[in-house]
Amino acid sequence: MLMLAGRASDARVPCPAECCTTAARGLAMSRISAPDHTKAPMTTHKLLLLPGDGIGPEVMAEVERVLAFFNKRSTKAKFDTETDVVGGASIDIHGIPVTDACVAKADKADAIVFGSVGGPKWDKVKYEIRPEAGLLRLRKDLDLFANLRPAICYPALAEASSLRREHVEGLDILILRELTGGTYFGEPKEIVTLEDGQQRAVDTTVYTTAEIERIARVAFELARNRKNKVHSAEKRNVMKTGVLWNQVVTAVHQKEYKDVQLEHILADACAMQLVRNPKQFDVIVCDNLFGDMLSDEAAMLTGSIGMLPSASLGAPDPKTGKRKALYEPVHGSAPDIAGKGLANPIAQIASFGMTLRYSCGLAKEADLVDKAIADVLAQGYRTGDIMQPNMRKVGTTEMGKAIVGALEKLAA
Repeated sequence: MLMLAGRASDARVPCPAECCTTAARGLAMSRISAPDHTKAPMTTHKLLLLPGDGIGPEVMAEVERVLAFFNKRSTKAKFDTETDVVGGASIDIHGIPVTDACVAKADKADAIVFGSVGGPKWDKVKYEIRPEAGLLRLRKDLDLFANLRPAICYPALAEASSLRREHVEGLDILILRELTGGTYFGEPKEIVTLEDGQQRAVDTTVYTTAEIERIARVAFELARNRKNKVHSAEKRNVMKTGVLWNQVVTAVHQKEYKDVQLEHILADACAMQLVRNPKQFDVIVCDNLFGDMLSDEAAMLTGSIGMLPSASLGAPDPKTGKRKALYEPVHGSAPDIAGKGLANPIAQIASFGMTLRYSCGLAKEADLVDKAIADVLAQGYRTGDIMQPNMRKVGTTEMGKAIVGALEKLAA
């Protein structure tokens, strides 16, 4: 059985109104069990940091600031970190978006903390070596099939949402995206020249029964620890993969999870309902392509895509029980503000918080990160993407320092 525990802001220390709601604390990545260090001596966790491109290095620097705090203060664990290049940065050095050596490091690490990749600089490189191909290879080679993307609205940021406060206050949605199949990995994937000189582009969407079954099980396990409701989003009206997706999710539900409420919804209708009445949703499970789009839409309901972390998880190792895992912010590389010190580091820091919880088994430390973020927002700190009247506008470094300052106060 898939064992899932809490999410990036679950089980946090009680805090002011800025904390996420009790429902948000149940965003439980179902019951994914983490290592138990309660009786263990000092444990060393090996993390691979991949800052990537654009704002990636800037926000990753704030994760390193948080890491330094825990390495100095923690009596349970220490963190050994290694940094490598990926995406455009790797193309510049190695001519490819990720090297075999980097993938080998990722395979040996306890977790990967990933920044972001891409930017106009690499728009004209060959498709096969585009920056995003590096991330796709990591996901595929490590079989990180389950991508959990929470959409949580901090009360302090309800006014920053594109929707009215009453539509988003208390929002707690979890979008579960299948990550290693579908349109992004299907073959053939090509552009060919026809006899008449025209070009034809082909992308292939492919799913097997087993791929759909395993992501469906994760969705139902997640829901059991939340509001017990799953929406399965696909396009069965026009896509054969949608037909199979619908059939397999229904079969898994009937055989194993009748206690969970299941509703099927067309992906385009789901996109519409997310802006019409987002709080009707609990867990939304969907394929790779639709999950990519719907999770970005849901992120903006919270006030900024710069606020939300994500986790990409593999299956547990049969011998050790450990999962390969990659943690990354939902936002992209934001090349328009790269190097200016304006980026919001909260999603990257919250992604490290998820690393603490799910790959390191350090729930209390993860709670501290969540609480520190909530406290800093409650104090009025805002980067430009979430700026509101009468708040204190800060840059990347100042926000990171404020969060570490809050951590120091909480740990005192």
